Amino acid sequence: MQSILDQNKLAEAIKRLPHKPGVYQYFDSSDKIIYVGKAKDLKKRVSSYFNRDKHESGKTALLVRSIFKISHIVVGNEYEALLLENSMIKEHQPKYNIQLRDDKTYPWICIKKERFPRVFPTRNVIKDGSEYYGPYASVKRMKTVLEIVGKLHKIRNCSFNLSEENIAKGKFKICLEYHIGNCLGPCEAKQGKRSYNESISQIRSIVKGNVSEVISNLNRDMKSAAQDLNFEEAAHLKDQIEILENYQSKSVVVNPSVSNVDVVSIIDDDIFAYLNYMRVVNGAVIQSHSVEFKKKLNEAPEDLMLSFTAEMREVFSSDSKEIITSKALEANWDHATFHFPQRGDKKALVDFSLRNVRFYMAERQKAQEKIDPERHSNRVMKTIQTDLRMKELPKHIECFDNSNFHGSYPVAACVVFKNAKPSKQDYRHYNIKTVEGPDDFASMEEVVYRRYKRLMDENQNLPQLIIVDGGKGQLSSAMKSMDKLGLRGEITVVGIAKKLEEIYFPGDSIPLYIDKRSESLKVIQRLRNEAHRFGITHHRNKRSKGTFQSELLQIEGIGEKTAKELLREFSSVDRIRKLNIEELEKAVSKSAAQKVYKHFSKS
Repeated sequence: MQSILDQNKLAEAIKRLPHKPGVYQYFDSSDKIIYVGKAKDLKKRVSSYFNRDKHESGKTALLVRSIFKISHIVVGNEYEALLLENSMIKEHQPKYNIQLRDDKTYPWICIKKERFPRVFPTRNVIKDGSEYYGPYASVKRMKTVLEIVGKLHKIRNCSFNLSEENIAKGKFKICLEYHIGNCLGPCEAKQGKRSYNESISQIRSIVKGNVSEVISNLNRDMKSAAQDLNFEEAAHLKDQIEILENYQSKSVVVNPSVSNVDVVSIIDDDIFAYLNYMRVVNGAVIQSHSVEFKKKLNEAPEDLMLSFTAEMREVFSSDSKEIITSKALEANWDHATFHFPQRGDKKALVDFSLRNVRFYMAERQKAQEKIDPERHSNRVMKTIQTDLRMKELPKHIECFDNSNFHGSYPVAACVVFKNAKPSKQDYRHYNIKTVEGPDDFASMEEVVYRRYKRLMDENQNLPQLIIVDGGKGQLSSAMKSMDKLGLRGEITVVGIAKKLEEIYFPGDSIPLYIDKRSESLKVIQRLRNEAHRFGITHHRNKRSKGTFQSELLQIEGIGEKTAKELLREFSSVDRIRKLNIEELEKAVSKSAAQKVYKHFSKS
């Protein structure tokens, strides 16, 4: 814990902070950096950590108690603060900062800094002045780009030092690559530096995604060659144009009217944030990269997006003047503006980015479920807790469903999920005892009462969440039993209506609509479907054992199909017993009607 002396030192340090943009660092008692943050106004931002009696996040409160020293760096603007914050987080990896989680090192295309530059793939970025383009999340796409480069330009792949002096001394001899047409022989001065660099310039444009620019230049050169009657060169250039146009047609084209923009989208929860960055050039997505952040201090999605955007623009060497985002961001960057589109082509771009990030999130979650099932379960339960505004984590959930055959042999099912997974040993069947006829509301009231009366009598644990299959009517019936047991307000109870997957709360006529992609809704649907399956199975078993061993099936010549038709039309055997032949013939054949009427006339 901080001493009074430590607190006084911190107070003095905060007073000295300027009202300027910059980066601040928090140190612990061992003089280790535990948090790095950015701010538009250093004094206001840092003061906000210390002028609250209680922090929303327990981790933030723990951070504040651990701070023993504050340091700061003033920068020119907000964007510089973002870049400096990112670099310091990478260097020091503070305990309380979010960390970028990435399982693999993605490949890059390198244009090597040398006299006759080589172009090759690599996973190691070396700061030697070479140019690196990427990273490529898809190795296949990177290989496609390199294949196009190889078809268009004959670039050397040897690692010789082709200095002017070495070439003049004749240190190297042309190799097989020259003889098979893959290299033009700069090692023996068969290709000059100017010609080689023209190829490198075009390659640079291609890997940057400026394919249209290269095609335009090639078209100009082709026409010029044709005018000079150099038809062989013109034909060669035409082949190159066709290769590039074919490659461009297979790119992810979103809209040719959108020339050069960056797109950033985010999906986040209380623990993780998933972000996607797309670079769009001449209407085509030339780069797409998704990442997962693990939150440390309940960081706002807007802050995560700004940090991520700054880092991705640096990684991808983006010079786009416009950044379109899935959330409105309040940021003033001198070299780029932010746009939060509501409709049109740019909104479609944001939606496309969100689809990418959802797919990435699903893949990450599937992988994590296999590696760490407990973490997956906790995340799902936390999502349910948030979506249903629950006070407690729903570690124990129960769901009820009724089943009957036109009022006959009503049954109910209760299925149980613990830690977001089925606990089949806790499933229970119920035969409805107090309800006559097809009354789902009364059946729900009975089974809910019986279930929790017994749990309370036996001092067993009650669930945190109860789900009723049905809308407002079934939910109201369930709540009558909860009132009798004194459990209203102690347990979250909701109803789910099947048609539109509406979630109803007691006493609220306006339903809640959960995102159809949400894990919360998927778990609730799974519970509902499992309760329905479990109840139907019990009902069928009961019918096979006793339902149709009734008087109807005891009638000679009456089978199960005819019995179903009669019960569907008249609801009960008692009603059928009182009908005349004409009334019976409305539901079944004349022959069957006579047999039924004759049977009940005798009794």
